[in-house]
Amino acid sequence: MSTGQLFAAHRLLQQAIEELAAVSGPAAGDDELFSALTVCEGAARLLERLSIGAVAALQRRGVFAERGYRSTVTALGDLLGWERSDARRRLTVAEHAVETVALDGTALPARLTATATVFAAGNCSARHAEIIARVLDTPAARRLAPDVWAAAETQIAAKAGDYSPADLHAWATALVDTLDQDGPEPDDRPPVPVNELSVTRNPDGAGGRIKGRFDDPTMFDAIATVVDAHSAPPTADDDRSAGQRQAEALADACAFVLDHADVPARGGERPHLTVTVRLDDLEGRARAGCLDVGGALTPEQLRLLCCDARVVPVVLGGEGQPLDVGRARRVISDGLRRAVAARDRGCARCGRPPSWCEIHHVIPWESGGATSIHNCTMLCRACHRLVHHGGWAVLLRNGLPQFLPPRWIDHGRRPRSRPRHTVQLPDLDPPAHPCRPVDVARPGPRPARE
Repeated sequence: MSTGQLFAAHRLLQQAIEELAAVSGPAAGDDELFSALTVCEGAARLLERLSIGAVAALQRRGVFAERGYRSTVTALGDLLGWERSDARRRLTVAEHAVETVALDGTALPARLTATATVFAAGNCSARHAEIIARVLDTPAARRLAPDVWAAAETQIAAKAGDYSPADLHAWATALVDTLDQDGPEPDDRPPVPVNELSVTRNPDGAGGRIKGRFDDPTMFDAIATVVDAHSAPPTADDDRSAGQRQAEALADACAFVLDHADVPARGGERPHLTVTVRLDDLEGRARAGCLDVGGALTPEQLRLLCCDARVVPVVLGGEGQPLDVGRARRVISDGLRRAVAARDRGCARCGRPPSWCEIHHVIPWESGGATSIHNCTMLCRACHRLVHHGGWAVLLRNGLPQFLPPRWIDHGRRPRSRPRHTVQLPDLDPPAHPCRPVDVARPGPRPARE
């Protein structure tokens, strides 16, 4: 479709929406409003089908990967503002319920042929199609014979227009369980011990949750012994609950380890790679670099690595023999890193915690950019890669980082920034007590002074 055809289709769509709005206005009767709802839902499903078809085509062509994205979900979020869950849902449908095209141009059927037919006709939503794909990918469904699996998919797809997504999930799961008469093969082996720990930060970046399970008795006893030893009430006046005391005991033990033990460095001290390259080549946009473990780096990879690394000057002779190896010097000092982390509070683009992040020079270091807080921002590895390889640009405006998307995402390249969780208060009179903070939300106007 040419650009002119696309604009013409958009105008027709706008006209159709305006006519629907006129029919379903305040003066419309109940029957007209019911009909308008039905028409709108059908149109929304057909538009959703076109949108997911475009996602499938872009995914098949590898367009997002070519533009620096390792995750299609992340690319869709940046392009369309979708939540990750919504992008994941549409990608699942694109992979299972949309016809594909082979390299020679031959049309290939979708993995879920019956579901694709129902979805293309607008008789089910993307949520229905996603549920069918997930139910038919469960262990019970994978145990079915191919012909039984195909028959189950046909039956489930036929019910998609009759049930809500939740009811369809329950009905389809019951059908698959009924068809899987033999169930999983008996396993007389003892269950595999589970030892896992998940650390999840709160969305606002303050605090989080730690949840774990340890079937290994030695691992559990080691943790339990430390927590128990430090969680005993120090005095009879300690009114903390057992949960509070145990939480603080674990934090105290971890703080002691950080202060006194030999802990692998994170954040303030990145893992060390030695890159052998002539300094004048690097400053003049090096053609390549070589890692000490072998393998070559492209110029962009080299510049990304040098944003936040240790620089070890190695002087090479005419035949490549090392003549002198200088002392390691860190591009980003620990103090500067802490200052940037305090300002950006993690990745300035996506919010990942500082321990996952690197420091990026807004004006490249090899181009004379200063290594200062006014030229540095904090980025996680994924966002750092997008800045170097994906067409994103970063700038500091009023001392805070903003990001310019590539033109294929936003033709106007309007700046984007992560919301700040701090509230800037206007100039207020100092509080009555010097140690009492000012409330952000006041209950009412301040009484006038006499």
